[in-house]
Amino acid sequence: MPALDLPRLNVHFENTSTAEILQWAWDTFGSRVAASSSFQTQSLPLLHLISQVCPRMPVIFLDTGFHFPETLAFRDELQARLGLNLVIARPAIEKSQLIARYGEGLYRHDPDLCCYINKVEPMRRALVGFEAWISGVRRDQTNNRQTLSVLEAQPNGPLKIYPMLNWPRQQVQEYIDRYQLPPHPLLVNGYYSIGCAPCTRPVLPGADERSGRWAGANKKECGLHINLMQPAEEGTK
Repeated sequence: MPALDLPRLNVHFENTSTAEILQWAWDTFGSRVAASSSFQTQSLPLLHLISQVCPRMPVIFLDTGFHFPETLAFRDELQARLGLNLVIARPAIEKSQLIARYGEGLYRHDPDLCCYINKVEPMRRALVGFEAWISGVRRDQTNNRQTLSVLEAQPNGPLKIYPMLNWPRQQVQEYIDRYQLPPHPLLVNGYYSIGCAPCTRPVLPGADERSGRWAGANKKECGLHINLMQPAEEGTK
């Protein structure tokens, strides 16, 4: 990885456009930078900007085997419309093997382990060889994300880059309207933040956009954007 003055760059990027941050990332890392996306409505601005600024950048999608069919169809629609360099990553264990080993309800009785197997571990494999990783995380989404900087060094992984960190929800919608980008098909039903189908519910009126994720559980992150280490149970169950 090139030597970077992260404190200085973070001060600069607080007032830099997302397009400029993407261009900097591509100029700095080239083929050694990848983006990831969950392909939901809030993903649209970043995916559109990638298609405009650095269309050859790999865009990793985690196909956990538990997505809504509408999400998979939306992913394919956006890939065709924007010409994205889509890379699909999958868990090391097949869905049928996962259910046979842990039962149907792993997401209920151990959601951290479920997310580790289906998201964290396959993403780690997908990012092997990359020096930087771009995500559309925003500060207004969760308390944990409010403390992030645009560039976040990882102790055992690629540099994290959050080019949309300062975007409020309203700016996301304004961008979508300006460029007439299609919303996720489930948005009309109140799904403002969408992950795996068993763990996603519509958002109640007035609630924050991620309140439908892991509803009823004390969980707000899947582990991709925090330093979640491998659960001890994973190697013993």
